[in-house]
Amino acid sequence: MYLRRLSLVASLSLASLALHAQDLATTCHATSSYDLTIAPDRLLFDRPQPMPRQVELHDGSLRTDGSKVALRPDEQDRLALFERELRALAPRAKAVAANGVDMLAAAMHDEGARLSLDPATRSELDRRVASRAAELKQRLAASNSTHDWQGNLADQYANQLASDLMPLLANDLGQQAMNAAMTGDLQAAANLRDTASDLTTQLRPRLEQRMQALGPQVQALCPAVQRLAELQQGIRGAGGQPLNLLDVGQ
Repeated sequence: MYLRRLSLVASLSLASLALHAQDLATTCHATSSYDLTIAPDRLLFDRPQPMPRQVELHDGSLRTDGSKVALRPDEQDRLALFERELRALAPRAKAVAANGVDMLAAAMHDEGARLSLDPATRSELDRRVASRAAELKQRLAASNSTHDWQGNLADQYANQLASDLMPLLANDLGQQAMNAAMTGDLQAAANLRDTASDLTTQLRPRLEQRMQALGPQVQALCPAVQRLAELQQGIRGAGGQPLNLLDVGQ
């Protein structure tokens, strides 16, 4: 689903975190086989297969695979309401995604403090994280389609961030270890080297723990998601197939 993907991609991209506990698919049990584009004059759902492969909604009217679908008045009303409520839900989901980005940026700032980094390193760490976060939040704000998030975009963001941050952290810790060794504190030097070596495996769980706080914000979207699933129930396309724009399990 569009909303699930935006929420998950935003969180994944900043710190390469699989925040499964915070996405709509897990929290609200919501999935969709369609991509969604929210245009000013319509909602467009599309997928490679099965049919219908393309579903267009506009103010209670329905077209599937290019054919207009005859609807009863009550079905028209439900689809019109479905469109309005989905349009209202999209910015709420974007806001949750943006909050996730901010939370991860704050968590990375706190990691810099926990590691007792040099002030210059901490300043540069904050600058790089803020730059990536601002870039991602801008992309989120401008996006109106899940097609904007296809392929390995999340991995690209994560890899870029890792390439920016990990050498910075490792170099600072390495310098601290060298300074400790030069003063004769070999145990401190060894601990710092271990911290640098284990950073890639230890950092992720700590950040994931911090992101648990996003869970209630995602949970608050679930009633609206459930409502959308109910509104589409029983409506079929031109070929008689159920639309199933959104599937919500138990």
